Amino acid sequence: MAKAKMLKIKLVRSVSGRKPSHIACARGLGLRRINHIVERIDTPENRGMIDKIAYLLEVEEVA
Repeated sequence: MAKAKMLKIKLVRSVSGRKPSHIACARGLGLRRINHIVERIDTPENRGMIDKIAYLLEVEEVA
């Protein structure tokens, strides 16, 4: 079976003062604080959350 594509996601801007749904997306991705980095599987669900809060994140594909 092929290895799943992974994404490295970094929170670069604060969620303080953002819409509750945007805060929920950051928490759903596992991001807790500024400069926190998580690795997640590249799925449509995760991509949707990333697209919603793209202005808060840096995203990089992991080989």
